[in-house]
Amino acid sequence: MLKPHAMAGSLAGLSAIMYVVFYMIAQISPDLFQFLFDAQFFGAKVAPATPDFNFGGLFALVVTTWIVGYVWAMLYNKLAK
Repeated sequence: MLKPHAMAGSLAGLSAIMYVVFYMIAQISPDLFQFLFDAQFFGAKVAPATPDFNFGGLFALVVTTWIVGYVWAMLYNKLAK
């Protein structure tokens, strides 16, 4: 059985870390950032030319991921019975 709060917190924390890591990669090596970002979309050219660090976007990402993680764990526990 999964603990919903732990699942939600771990996914939200990991999402926040990845957001910061991708931003740092974009600042250090824009070409690597573009390659990694576009690879998530099967090579489609969707990476922004100059990504900005956006606290509102980071907050929305963390909150949304926390909610999805919580619901995911609850649904898993219900279906695992």
